[in-house]
Amino acid sequence: MRLYAQTPARRFRQVLADLTAVVLVTLAVWFALTVHDAIMLLAEPGRKVEDAGGSLASGLNDAGDAASNVPLIGDVLKKPLQSAADASDGLSDAGQSLQDLVGRVANLTTFALIFFSVVFVLVLWLPPRVYWIRRSARIQALRDAPGGADLLALRALTGPVKDLAAVPVPAGGLADAWRRGDARTIDDLSRLTLRRAGLRA
Repeated sequence: MRLYAQTPARRFRQVLADLTAVVLVTLAVWFALTVHDAIMLLAEPGRKVEDAGGSLASGLNDAGDAASNVPLIGDVLKKPLQSAADASDGLSDAGQSLQDLVGRVANLTTFALIFFSVVFVLVLWLPPRVYWIRRSARIQALRDAPGGADLLALRALTGPVKDLAAVPVPAGGLADAWRRGDARTIDDLSRLTLRRAGLRA
């Protein structure tokens, strides 16, 4: 199985197409990661709320513990401080929930951008490459088979007329020479088919 053409012009186009596909996929991944980082900036308020809520809850708990040491009314003073600390914990949890939500949105967006970009590039790039690989393998198998040169010559005769201008025309024409089994004409025509496919004889 041949991955690249043997003729320089077609091989250059194939390599260029492969490199373009790699660059496009790389750019898609870079862009998706950049978008991920940009979305994650939206989680910053959540981090601040979580930190503020945690700090406030810790401070209120400390104040409640200190208030509980006050004789006679310590428990009375501690209850509202403890309730406020619990509310601050809820605020901290809300900040964490916001961060989790932003993280999920960022990850989903990144995955979608990478997935659809890669699929788009593969749909444009892969079918022509697979088609050429399979076609070149068939032509090479045909070339090596008995009577393969005759079939390749016939393929050249039924292909684009403008390509036949590169083949020397014998007396009676190319089709007549092919019917007569003229070895030189068959060889020239089969080489033309190979060149069209990017292969050397």
